[in-house]
Amino acid sequence: MNDNVKSAARVLDILELLARSDEPMALKDLVSVLALPKSSAHALLRTLQSRGYVERDAADRYALNESMRQSAGWIGGPEAHLAAVARPVMEQLRDELEESVFLGVREARGDVKVIAKAVSRAAIRYDSDDPDPRTAYCTGMGRILLAFWDKKSTAAYLIRNRFRAHTPRTVTDPAKLRAILAKVAADGYAVVEEEYVLGGSATAAPVFGANGTVVAALNVGTVSARYPAAKPRIIAGVVRAAATISQRLGYRRAA
Repeated sequence: MNDNVKSAARVLDILELLARSDEPMALKDLVSVLALPKSSAHALLRTLQSRGYVERDAADRYALNESMRQSAGWIGGPEAHLAAVARPVMEQLRDELEESVFLGVREARGDVKVIAKAVSRAAIRYDSDDPDPRTAYCTGMGRILLAFWDKKSTAAYLIRNRFRAHTPRTVTDPAKLRAILAKVAADGYAVVEEEYVLGGSATAAPVFGANGTVVAALNVGTVSARYPAAKPRIIAGVVRAAATISQRLGYRRAA
């Protein structure tokens, strides 16, 4: 077996072992199970971590990226890296606000794909396991991604789509949506109350990549009954958390 084939086999062995493990694994345990040279295993794990396939915790233990265990399927490359960077920030925000937190990216035609979530531990909470893309015009993440898309693409999205009302509160008029998106871009966050589903409200903020473009939207999903009292705190929290993720991705805001 040549070196390239051997390395590929070892990568698959590592991923399969981590997929079977219910708990993160220390390097020494992984090396012991797979009978790999420690230096080789460490180098491969570092590469897998940098590409977002593997996560490393504070105790230097390794685990498969949680995105790969979700129903949406296997996510590798940039999206996995994005989810891995965002996850600890999302979990901290979830615990701070006691609400569910979602991370979404824009698909080619403008819809939203959720790539990570941290679900609230509250007995009554907002959650969604729908693996299908979410409509953009009436969701918090979608409005962020539309508002910070290039103007030509956003205009084309508003022209080519026919907007249906998901609830009695859904805004479907293109002119009104343009005004809403302009306000979202100016404010730096989006608030959507019961436009996508009755009983659920969303607060979202943009996540910037190192090159200054918006690569994702961070969203807090809230049960509408408790949203009004918590709204200022949620807005501040999601904006701050999105800025933290952006910074960890290498984004530096211009002075």
